[in-house]
Amino acid sequence: MAFLADVMKRVKPSATAAAGMLARKLKTEGRDIISLSAGEPDFNTPQHIVDAGKAAIDRGEIRYTDVMGMLELRKAICEKFKRENDLDYTPDQITVGCGGKQTLFNALFASLNPGDEVIVPAPYWVSYPDMALMCGGTPIFVKCPAEKGFKLQPADLERAITPKTKWLVVNSPSNPTGAAYSYDEMKKITDVLVKHPHVWVMTDDMYEHLVFDGFKFVTPAQVEPKLKERTLVSNGMSKAYCMTGWRLGFAAGPTELIRAMNIVQSQSTTHTSTIAQFAAVAALRGPKDFIAKNNAVFKQRRDLVVSMLNQAKGLQCATPEGAFYVYPSCKGVIGKQTPAGKTIKTDEDFAIYLLETEGVSVVHGAAFGLSPFFRISYATATELLEEACQRIQRACGALR
Repeated sequence: MAFLADVMKRVKPSATAAAGMLARKLKTEGRDIISLSAGEPDFNTPQHIVDAGKAAIDRGEIRYTDVMGMLELRKAICEKFKRENDLDYTPDQITVGCGGKQTLFNALFASLNPGDEVIVPAPYWVSYPDMALMCGGTPIFVKCPAEKGFKLQPADLERAITPKTKWLVVNSPSNPTGAAYSYDEMKKITDVLVKHPHVWVMTDDMYEHLVFDGFKFVTPAQVEPKLKERTLVSNGMSKAYCMTGWRLGFAAGPTELIRAMNIVQSQSTTHTSTIAQFAAVAALRGPKDFIAKNNAVFKQRRDLVVSMLNQAKGLQCATPEGAFYVYPSCKGVIGKQTPAGKTIKTDEDFAIYLLETEGVSVVHGAAFGLSPFFRISYATATELLEEACQRIQRACGALR
């Protein structure tokens, strides 16, 4: 359509959102679908957070707030960064948006010029490259293979940096793999970045609290203070606090960048929900014992899914350090035929096969930039996960 902007020829809709929509559509049509495609905790928002939102409504706290978020919330976010990450920020270095995705988009929009490069380790969350494209930048992909734990290697980062590099995106724990960088692994990455002062760091720490087996989370500016003045530390309430639908993300960074991001936001959404902001204050300052309880359930689910997928013919599944995803290899089923006589040529073919024959919705690996894999979210009821994995085993066993 000639009316549309040229950039729309290069930007794709979110593959994870599309998979979730298709699963919901098939359910409404009466299909027996188990959706493992959505990155959303199945736990309800903790009651004290819900109560804070309700109380805000009852008090009539329903007016506009500052574009960058309420001062009280920004103070609570500063407290969070100091308490949990040993990072010092002032409220004018904090911005609050409609989910973590908006804060990342605002930063890219405010900083990218045509030709600027954004290094995106692959596999990646599906939105990073398309957001860079929409903002005029060029995503540069660096493959992070399974044998390296799906983690960016210092030498590969060094090779990817050019005079045009503007940002490196760091997502730990990762969506889609659950891979997370230890202190020593992160230090090797930050050592490279220190040598390249024109490269800024964009962290996506959304899964910070979703780690297992005693893993200790670190963020780049915490590991290397020299990077703090060129790092945007992005986080949010969606995952650990079970607040996906509340739509509240936040970021901290140098004042000039934050100010520019707020200008972008002032001309788009203005600010996120006032009610969500009051709920977020209660979440950040209130009890957090529910996180450990939820994580214990997530770990149990992770171990169940990893074990059952590794018993499926042709699949191999590594054990991730965090988040609530696994990223199994389906290399062993590529080239095989389905009972209907169709050859599985790609991981997308395999994902379609699982949906059509067994009613299991997953997201194919090509959407995340590394094939042949697929992503499963185990943020769903344990009995459904067990049933889904049995169906996947059956589907794999039927291939010839």
